[in-house]
Amino acid sequence: MGLNVTQKLIKSHLVSGEMVPGEEIGLKIDQTLTQDATGTLVMLELEAMGLKRAKTEVSAQYVDHNLIQEDSKNPDDHLFLYSATRRFGLYHSRPGNGVSHPVHMQYLAKPGKTLLGSDSHTCANGCMGMLAMGAGGLDVALAIAGEPFYVKMPQVWGIKLTGELPDWVSAKDVILELLRRHDVKGGVGKVIEYYGPGLDKLSAMDRHVIANMGAELGATGTVFPSDQEIKRFLTAQGRKADWIELVADDEATYDINEEINLSELEPLIAKPSSPGNVVPVSEVSGTPIYQSYIGSSANPGFRDFAIAAEMVKDKKIADGVSFDINPTSRQMLTDLVKESHISSLLQAGARMHQAGCNGCIGMGQAPATGKNSLRTTPRNFPGRSGTKEDSVYLCSPETAAASALTGKITDPRTLNIPYPKVKELKKPTVDQTILDAPLPDEEAQKVKLEKGPNIASIPTMDALPDELEVPVLLKMGDNISTDEILAGGARVLPYRSNLPEISKFTFEIIDDTYYSRAKKTVQEGGHAIVAGYNYGQGSSREHAALAPRYLGLKIALVKDFARIHWQNLVNFGVLPLTFVNVDDYEKLENGDVLVVSNLREKVKADQPFLLKVKDKEKHIEVTHALSKRQIDVMLQGGMINWVKNRQS
Repeated sequence: MGLNVTQKLIKSHLVSGEMVPGEEIGLKIDQTLTQDATGTLVMLELEAMGLKRAKTEVSAQYVDHNLIQEDSKNPDDHLFLYSATRRFGLYHSRPGNGVSHPVHMQYLAKPGKTLLGSDSHTCANGCMGMLAMGAGGLDVALAIAGEPFYVKMPQVWGIKLTGELPDWVSAKDVILELLRRHDVKGGVGKVIEYYGPGLDKLSAMDRHVIANMGAELGATGTVFPSDQEIKRFLTAQGRKADWIELVADDEATYDINEEINLSELEPLIAKPSSPGNVVPVSEVSGTPIYQSYIGSSANPGFRDFAIAAEMVKDKKIADGVSFDINPTSRQMLTDLVKESHISSLLQAGARMHQAGCNGCIGMGQAPATGKNSLRTTPRNFPGRSGTKEDSVYLCSPETAAASALTGKITDPRTLNIPYPKVKELKKPTVDQTILDAPLPDEEAQKVKLEKGPNIASIPTMDALPDELEVPVLLKMGDNISTDEILAGGARVLPYRSNLPEISKFTFEIIDDTYYSRAKKTVQEGGHAIVAGYNYGQGSSREHAALAPRYLGLKIALVKDFARIHWQNLVNFGVLPLTFVNVDDYEKLENGDVLVVSNLREKVKADQPFLLKVKDKEKHIEVTHALSKRQIDVMLQGGMINWVKNRQS
């Protein structure tokens, strides 16, 4: 039987397990990607492991998130990251080079390879015929050290693309259509693979847009074939030798089948405050806006900015609108300047920002209180923009530019102007020296890590206790995101390498008393939290597991988990449990005390067991989805202890 592209990638990298959906498999990782919001912990973890040199084919550290330098914390950490890349043999991308995902695609991504990144949108590089996945920093550190990456074998969700995108409809509308159909947990446990004749008119960067927001569906990854379009892209980047053809066999089958006729799509928009809250733009047309923002890893291509520039050329944006342009790479910005698109944007009234993540992660460009922000970013979780009571809509560059001109959400088809025909450049401005290459081994071993005063070591984690009596400090609903567990943004992320400080922001969006209440439980045996479906959706930032653990979190009991956060909880020794009967969620309240005895044996038995609610005639049946390897990790109190014990 023929194989699809996903199966070919997994089969060629399989080091343990069987390719049976739901079974744990171990995969050889060829490339890794870290960024500065997560990379500091990764580098500290490599130091703790005593790693001499990265054992991957390619590992790269990007500085793209924490670019605001309002004090010394961010620049100090940037120097630490630079010294760590010198020491451990990684590529380094300096501030201003751009967002990790498009820069990696331009300079390092290779068809047929695996890529693991400590950023949930690493899946964007699946556009290149790679198996690209996001993970917690500790998993990435282990991959850099040569360890396999363990994940549940996904189902392969084949999506056949037919037809051709109409004018005013672009790649962003394709992924918004999938979110409209399936919401934010529709891809959990799946790799999304696109195929079919509709691919012929989608550029490599169009595919990047679609693959990037597979993370918003909760997917393990998104895979496109490596075809003639990928050959064209790599040739334009001066990397033709890196291309191989990788397409599905003629007899290939998929676990799930779906079709999208591109010709039938219309401009779509995700309303606040979820990427899955998708409706046609026409349904919300006329809604006033304060901000229109173009950029981020979810719309990083040359055409995404060029088409907006052509739309506003020789015009003025509406009064009272902040039109924010966030170029996504130094190469992209250079080409936009050369083609005079930047001047068109500026004369129309746009605000130009440096190449980086910026407002996507709440690093600047926060909207005004009570005002609507229209963005081409991948996420609109509550508070992610940097404004606590934000109102963020997600859309295409065409819709964002049209709305900037009118001052209200506008279907671009109603502008009554010709559709700008913008194509990818045949000869982009390629600078093969843009990344600092790894040092030779002998020279690298002489480098000392440069640590500023904001870097604090990760504290020792205790093993899983046999007896637990823990209060429920928070009961939450469905789709709680990692941004709600631990916010990003300019206030919080500068403390990414200082666990005691960053933990003070834990759950503040949900309950600003959590920190003080949780801190009191640390010496009293810890606490538990309860939540609904899709707990921990969103970012791969392991701080969202590590900070609650530092504050005494022992058990997370939910209806189900988002993949990366579930794995991060395991890595840091927080026991992730699910209700056997989801109706039992209704039985629990804030303040209830959960009691369990002989816990270690119950976890090892890999069978459902009971939690007693103290002083009440209630028992809650729970279970876990840990593999045998993860049970061992959990018993030892997390992955760091597990690695140390293996080496001793």
